Amino acid sequence: MSLEMKYCQLGSDLVVTDGSTIEGYASLFGKADQGGDTVETGAYAASLLKNAAKKASIKMLWQHDPAQPIGVWDEVREDAKGLWVKGRILTDVARGREAAALIGAGAIDGLSIGYRTIKSRKNDKGGRLLSELELWEVSLVTFPMLPDARVGAKGDDPAAQTLREMAAVFNDARRQMAPD
Repeated sequence: MSLEMKYCQLGSDLVVTDGSTIEGYASLFGKADQGGDTVETGAYAASLLKNAAKKASIKMLWQHDPAQPIGVWDEVREDAKGLWVKGRILTDVARGREAAALIGAGAIDGLSIGYRTIKSRKNDKGGRLLSELELWEVSLVTFPMLPDARVGAKGDDPAAQTLREMAAVFNDARRQMAPD
């Protein structure tokens, strides 16, 4: 099984303070994404326990690029709503400064999880119900896949929505072309 990515737009629950501390939901339970997949409650529990036992951290990356870590997630946990994260963008790193500026300007408004599917089953809408995931990383991204969690402060620009919809089409095509 290969690494998969699930995009989630930063929501009104997202808080950015001092331009570098970020907290909010990286994944929401029970919400179908644009690819038809739904993460079930508890899907991350085993992975989070395993990481805690090994004292391993979930990585904060820029656009899923393992060569571009931009910060650290200090807290990653499940609650009734989804996968909640809190961390620090490292502004001493060039890409971290760029990320903080882009978030502050509203140009970047997405989170995406990198994971491996452990357990899933087909749902009645052509997607999957994801019941157990091995979480590898949470990235800041341009085009998130789950539109229900959004940044409320910058408003909804129709041109940005069109770009998001186009990105979703490309992401869905990539997912369908990827080997199982």
